[in-house]
Order: sequence, then structure tokens, then C-alpha cells
Amino acid sequence: MPTRTVNGVEIYYETHGSGPPLLLVAGLGGVGSYWNAQIPAFSKRYTVILHDHRGTGRSGRPDQYSVELMAQDLVALMDDLGIESAHFVGHSTGGAIGQVIAIEHPARLASMVQYAAWTKADALFRWSFEVRKTLLSAAGVGAYTHATPIFLMPPWFIRDNDARLRAEEEKAVAGAPPAHIIEARIDAILRFDQCSNLLKIKTPTLVLCVKDDRLTPPYFSEDLARMIPGARLAWLEQGGHACSQVVPEEFNATVLSFVDAQQARAQLPVLE
Repeated sequence: MPTRTVNGVEIYYETHGSGPPLLLVAGLGGVGSYWNAQIPAFSKRYTVILHDHRGTGRSGRPDQYSVELMAQDLVALMDDLGIESAHFVGHSTGGAIGQVIAIEHPARLASMVQYAAWTKADALFRWSFEVRKTLLSAAGVGAYTHATPIFLMPPWFIRDNDARLRAEEEKAVAGAPPAHIIEARIDAILRFDQCSNLLKIKTPTLVLCVKDDRLTPPYFSEDLARMIPGARLAWLEQGGHACSQVVPEEFNATVLSFVDAQQARAQLPVLE
């Protein structure tokens, strides 16, 4: 179980496959295992790097949380692993982390996928996370985790995958950080706002959203695609906020098509 102490925090990470480096960065839950459905396909031609964000999974649990700090952690991990530049796929909070890196460290990203991401918290976003914070404080981590699929998955997927989701819930609760860390991470994304800097992004960007995403609805992706110069917008018909888990084959094909095209342009070397 490899870990590196970077930016003052012990960060758990994994690498899979071989080829040019590809960072897969999870959302609010923060754990690299979110991408299990992507590893087999992506690692056939890329070195896939996953990590658990600060405060989550097998990483350290410091006192301070912000999207900018999470971005600093990842850049420091890249430094420690000798990765000068990588392709980047970020889900939701992972997308926000990618925005910061593309703005502050543009040479580090050869391409970027903003998947189910957002610009800044609006009334709907705040309403959703205020409800989740209330559930967390009133009923605890178990109830918060049990409610998560309602926000992330389409109704038909929950209907058809009850046993799977309950098994995943049991594992998630067992490995969950304390409630105060989850709350601090929610507060971090509620504060996040890089809108005034999105015009600075030069990284080739795909903005990917699903039409039935209820947590970060399509208008967020439309705004990102409009605000990031040259960004391309792609849609999936269904899959909810966690479409990479719900419709992995469709997600994988869409993302790999973009990353392959950018690799042909950038010619990143194989990660040693």
C-alpha cells in the first residue's frame, strides 16, 4: 500500500498499467477506488494514477481543507513521483481540483476532463449540500452514506442494484472519516470559486456531463464549456452524477477517445 508524505500530508496512491501518465481524481468521497470500473480499460495504454484525497480513505487526516490545498497535494504527489505532465480526469470535486491545477500549474496537465463538475456554488448546489450536512450532523456518518446514492445515481439504477449498493455502503461506512472531516470537505467545495480565472486555462479540455445529473445539472457544464477557452462539451443521456459507475462502457469510450486524441498531440512519454 504505497504512500508518500507530500505537502505535509501522508497521501495513499496506486498505479496501474503502463504508458503515459493519466490521473483519475475522485469527487467529494475522495477515494481512488471510485474509479475501479475504469482501471481495466484505461490501464491498457496508460499508467493510471489514483490517490485518496487528504482526509479520506487511507490518506492522512489533517485539520485544513480546501480545493486549493487538495490541488497542491496532487501537484506535490506528481513531483514526488517524477511526473512532469499528465492527462487528467476529474469527477465533480476532482474537476474543481483540475481547474486549480490548470490555472496555477498549466504545464502539468496535457489534457483535462471536467466530469460532472461545476463553476461555483449556486442556490441548488448549496441547498443539496446543506441537506447532506444536516443529515450528517443529525443522524451520523452511516445515514449520510446511506443517502449518498440518492444524490449520485439515477432512480432505475438504485432499483436494480440494491444488493450491490448496500455492500458498497457497508465498506464505505467502515472506511469513512469522522463527521467533522466530511463537513469540512463539504465546506471546502461550497467556498470554491475559480470563475474569474477560467479564461486563463489553456489546457485542452473536455467537459462531460449527463442529462439526468441532479447534483451538478447540465447548466454547470454548459457554463464551464463556455468559460474555458476552446473546451469541448460532450453529453451522455443517462447515468446521473456518477455515470462512470452507472454506464462505465459509455463513459470509458467517450473519455478515452478524447485522451487518446490529446496524447497523439502531446506525445507524453511512458511513465518509468
